[in-house]
Amino acid sequence: MPSIPAIDAPASLLLVNGKIVTVNGRGDIAGALAIAGERILAAGSEAEMRRHAGPETRIIDLGGRSAIPGLVDAHAHMDREGLKLAIPSMAGLRSIDDVLARIADLARQRQPGEWIVTMPIGDPPEFEGMPQGLKEGRFPTRHDLDRVAPDNPVFIKPAWGYWRTSLPIVSIANTRALELAGIGRGTRSTVPSLRIDCDAGGDPTGIFIEDNVMPIVEFTLMRAAPGFDVATRTDALAASMRIYNSLGTTSVFEGHGVADDLLEAYRRVKASGRQSVRATVMFSPAWKSVGNADIAEMIASWAAWIGRRGEGDEWLRVQGLYTEPAAAPEIGLRAAARPQTGWAGFNYDSALPRDSVKVLLREAARNGVRVCGLQAPMLALFAEVARETPIADQRWVFGHLTTVDREEIATIRDLGLCVTTHTNSYIYKGGAKLLERIGAGREDDVVPLRRLLDAGVPVALATDNVPATLWHPIWQVVARVDRNTGKPVGASQALTRAEALHCATMGGAYLTFEEDEKGSLEPGKLADIAVLSQDPLGCELSALRETVADMTIVGGRVVFDRTAVRGAEWAGSA
Repeated sequence: MPSIPAIDAPASLLLVNGKIVTVNGRGDIAGALAIAGERILAAGSEAEMRRHAGPETRIIDLGGRSAIPGLVDAHAHMDREGLKLAIPSMAGLRSIDDVLARIADLARQRQPGEWIVTMPIGDPPEFEGMPQGLKEGRFPTRHDLDRVAPDNPVFIKPAWGYWRTSLPIVSIANTRALELAGIGRGTRSTVPSLRIDCDAGGDPTGIFIEDNVMPIVEFTLMRAAPGFDVATRTDALAASMRIYNSLGTTSVFEGHGVADDLLEAYRRVKASGRQSVRATVMFSPAWKSVGNADIAEMIASWAAWIGRRGEGDEWLRVQGLYTEPAAAPEIGLRAAARPQTGWAGFNYDSALPRDSVKVLLREAARNGVRVCGLQAPMLALFAEVARETPIADQRWVFGHLTTVDREEIATIRDLGLCVTTHTNSYIYKGGAKLLERIGAGREDDVVPLRRLLDAGVPVALATDNVPATLWHPIWQVVARVDRNTGKPVGASQALTRAEALHCATMGGAYLTFEEDEKGSLEPGKLADIAVLSQDPLGCELSALRETVADMTIVGGRVVFDRTAVRGAEWAGSA
């Protein structure tokens, strides 16, 4: 249970003249909030809360604004947002001359021979519309890039394919970069999904075309280009936290797991005092690195570290692991580049053959190690294992919810699973296509949040960093509109705004066994609070997704104040 501050203790911080949406079990809305140190002292009327003021109390007048518990992103990939800022942007370019001007500017800032590695050409967060968005209707070639950076190897990175809604993804290298990578006439790609574009004479143009959502070029053909080192990941992660704070997010859950370098970045950010988003991260096993190790022995040895609640504290905790059935053969090529993981931040070889996954799940169940699995195949595996070893009290995670019918919902409930969503993809960007694939008669099976909540299944909302703001999913589960058709998808499965907020706060807290510590604004809980730009319960529905934080408080400390910074610094990819 949380430590409840003494009721007569002086408040260190008072929020007054506001609409405090507590998200408690009664749905109370208060006028003011008192905070003592890291925790909430009380919520109530302004007159009541001012009685807790002392000589050192800081008083913040909310000016009528709404305040809610800090949002919990249940599948965040938070680190990627800062990584987008760690290398030069190629956004806003509308011609090859624009591209060359930017590369030329970067070349002037570097010594001869120094690598120039940039973001993809295109505008975040989706990097779509290229090369059609360039005046010439084509990508620049190595010869174009050579004109402005002949003495520097240049590599324009591919996008992380999940940011987009279409393939292919494209990356570009100049002649110097191709030479360092050993690519020339006659070089062949290692996989059919990655093509080396060549001119009529058979020479590479410098353009690589991939039909992969997870890029492979930087781990194979262009492995010579520098990747993200731990120092870069550390600074980028701290920047990510500031961006997530600016959107009202104060906690994340990384259900896809984290690789060693990203976990080290988390530890360094925490040690340096820069952590402003609480994180519970799952372990991403690198099975290739342990060779023929016995799965049962490995899980047993890991249990002391990642079993039950895991290792760590309320700021950073490692808990449970991620797995999936083995996928495409390209996975092995990516995994061979370890410790480099590129945009992923997780180990590509966390997948195993189905029979081995079942062994892993069985041993995890026996050792109290919770597991996260994504999409339908994992639900069937969870159910198979649970018939041998009960898991109902372990809160295993079923993520990236797409379609489930009533029978599957009953299974989810009986297994005690927590559900995390990916509504950016499966309602907003692709809901209509998903419905077309399964048939109009199953409309209520598409991300059926109403049925899940009515069945008592705990649901937490997630962004998957596409984009970073959790207000898009909050709006999506209420509006349930497909952006391509403008039509609703499974309208009867819509949630109320209050329910959506509950999923984005208490739902995320329950996901990490912290429902007694955070997720609502109640005495004794951690003072994680987002003061919002508008009233999420009363604004126009179409505007709900545009909500941002004017101020964010984590552990009683103001970590973001929009009045103190230029708005552009905090826009991220929202």
